[in-house]
Amino acid sequence: MSDQAPEIGFVGMARWLWTQLTSMRTALVLLFLLAFAAIPGSLVPQSSTSPSRVAQIARDQPGLDKVYRFLGMYDVFTSVWFSAIYLLLFVSLVGCILPRVMVYARALRNPPPALPSRLDRLPEWGRGELTGVEANEVVAAAEGWLRRKRFRTRRTDLPDGTVGLSAERGYLREFGNLLFHVSLVVVLVGVAWNTLWGSKGSAIVVEGQGFSNNITQYDEFHAGAAVNTDHLPPFSLVLNRFTATFETGPVQTGAAREFRADVTVTEQSASGDASSSRRTIEVNHPLNVHGTTIHLISHGYAANVEVRDGSGNLAFAGPVVFLPQDGNFKSAGVIKAPDARPERLAFEGWLLPTATVDAAGPRSLFPDALNPELFLNAWSGKPKQETGRPENVYVLDTTGLTQIKNGNDLLRLRLKPGDTYQLPDKQGSITFRGYQRWTKMQFSRAPGLPLVFGSLALGVFGICLSLFVRPRRLFVKLRREADTGTLLVEAAGLDRADSRLGLSDDVADLLVATGADPDNPTDQEATP
Repeated sequence: MSDQAPEIGFVGMARWLWTQLTSMRTALVLLFLLAFAAIPGSLVPQSSTSPSRVAQIARDQPGLDKVYRFLGMYDVFTSVWFSAIYLLLFVSLVGCILPRVMVYARALRNPPPALPSRLDRLPEWGRGELTGVEANEVVAAAEGWLRRKRFRTRRTDLPDGTVGLSAERGYLREFGNLLFHVSLVVVLVGVAWNTLWGSKGSAIVVEGQGFSNNITQYDEFHAGAAVNTDHLPPFSLVLNRFTATFETGPVQTGAAREFRADVTVTEQSASGDASSSRRTIEVNHPLNVHGTTIHLISHGYAANVEVRDGSGNLAFAGPVVFLPQDGNFKSAGVIKAPDARPERLAFEGWLLPTATVDAAGPRSLFPDALNPELFLNAWSGKPKQETGRPENVYVLDTTGLTQIKNGNDLLRLRLKPGDTYQLPDKQGSITFRGYQRWTKMQFSRAPGLPLVFGSLALGVFGICLSLFVRPRRLFVKLRREADTGTLLVEAAGLDRADSRLGLSDDVADLLVATGADPDNPTDQEATP
């Protein structure tokens, strides 16, 4: 006789692997691994959300950058290893749930279990006697009580004349358990749907200007792999007015009270017809256009300036966005006039909505525009050759530029709305025509979000069912004594899950519903 174990073969190995993958233990391990694998995505800058920080790591720490790139740390949620864990978890849950669903479906079709031969062996048991009644009447009374308590019943007639009822309820407990696991699978589907077909971008829009939903209009844009950026939902909007109000009282002075954007939205239908409507966007009250949700995420001031070059020609005119640096909206910005001749001009400095100058220098006392002023330095230099390379509009590259002086001192400009300053040596002029408000809008599409939220709600509902529904079985047996004609009634019950309160009460109430006079307490110990 050989001691060597038989080979299980390819089919056997595949069946064993499938059994291991679809076990609940494996699903829990994969769920833990997925949570653990998501940690680097929150600690390491991601290319899709923080490209500037990724570039900074590559510049400052090239060794660490190589390790991160090799491991896919800059794109954790689209990496091969994260996707593998995600897919394995999905397959494991589906393989775990499907057999349980089939077992549950069979349980729903099957009647309650057969009547046990010894009811007194069950955890709760009681007995009573009846005289002068028919067994069928007693069975009908017991069955009516059980149905009112939402039990499914099954009648058993034995050859010796014994009549019994088997009853069961609590099928929703397993349904809730399955519903929770199914909802977890649907959550995974919804998250994958968002990842592939979702998008999010932002753009700064100045009062009086507009935004059109195409890729060139975004300041930053991130989209899933399945998004066709050439065919984004067709709509546009114009920011008619942005309103910001702040607290002026002695308590919480300067605190924000209202942000509201009044816009005109133009939507294009599938037939190509365009329709416009005036809409309002407020904080926590976004606007939805063609499935794109528009939020207000920040705001500030733009200086409306006019720059003329040394030849007297208009070199630049329009609003320039200044970015807030503190709670009182002291805002930094750069004004560039690369087309000025014979030398290009540039300015950098501060836009202060409520300006003052003290020992701390120029600063703003209040976030609203009560006394707007523009504080600038001026630069000039030879015309720069166009390279087509993108340039940060909020940062001044001083390469090839020289700061303009007023005599021996560096030139410092302080302008109120309507002021014009002539630069020394007939290099040109700058006019501060006033200010406009701007708001930064976020445009996001999350097609799988309703599916995720709905699944989470169903999952919570399923957990509640599995926690609070009591799966319980009750039994009634009627047997007539041949010598006395007395009808002996027995009632018993057991819980299919952990011990719950109320089982003894149900057994006692069932016995009372039959009309029997119990001679044994229902909480007596089971007969060994």
